[in-house]
Amino acid sequence: MMTTMNAHPITFALVDSSAGYEATPGKVRLGSLAEFSRDVEIFVRGSGKDIDPGELDVSIVQGSLGIQTAPIPIGSTLLADLQRLASGSLLDQVDRRRSDVIEKWQKLARSAKRIAVRITSEALEKPLMVNAETDYHSNKADQWVHVERYIRGEIQDLGGSTKPNAHVKLPDGSTLTVATDREMLRDERQNRLYKLAMLRITAKYNVVTGELADARLIEFVEYAPDATEDLSALRARGASAWSGIGQAAEWVDKQRGGDAD
Repeated sequence: MMTTMNAHPITFALVDSSAGYEATPGKVRLGSLAEFSRDVEIFVRGSGKDIDPGELDVSIVQGSLGIQTAPIPIGSTLLADLQRLASGSLLDQVDRRRSDVIEKWQKLARSAKRIAVRITSEALEKPLMVNAETDYHSNKADQWVHVERYIRGEIQDLGGSTKPNAHVKLPDGSTLTVATDREMLRDERQNRLYKLAMLRITAKYNVVTGELADARLIEFVEYAPDATEDLSALRARGASAWSGIGQAAEWVDKQRGGDAD
């Protein structure tokens, strides 16, 4: 059983009067409750595995509409990220999924004006607010450039009824989703599924992290990886062919009728 000495609960409170009344545990729009619950789940989980929201008990508490977690261990990435958020407005050192949620809440607050999120815990010196006045941002936000490039990978999925795209497994093991046009897929004569392919794309490229985003297919490029043999095998074959020749330069000169001396 965890004690408050090494763990603290966290309360996420939605301050929302956009429906014409203050959201409380007694009355709240179903859509607002469902979306806020999903956001809290994503924020709690983050990208790590130290906390599983599926195994975490929560309770609905007063404080507008509040979701309070069971005690979270000191040293968890969740509490560490909350402390980073409390100490400044930069999101660079915060887990990517959590920073995405913070940016979503901030954007929502700025557009609705009557929505805010308050996060409290004994692990924090004061409540953490996300509202229309906060300015959480990343220094990397403006380091995206538009590029056109060629990528190589295995096509693992191709199609889609509403948003056609290709899922490409890259050589580093990551998967890039590349948007495409339905007409391009319809006119494609070659079956590319589960095969290596070369694609010409446009995308946004992060000059700091090397990440590609918003990729869109320009065309499939003819690519025949089987036509390129392993260089080591070619070297071994060449060494075997020249094994009885001796000095290659002398042999070539003699074949030309010259004098090697």
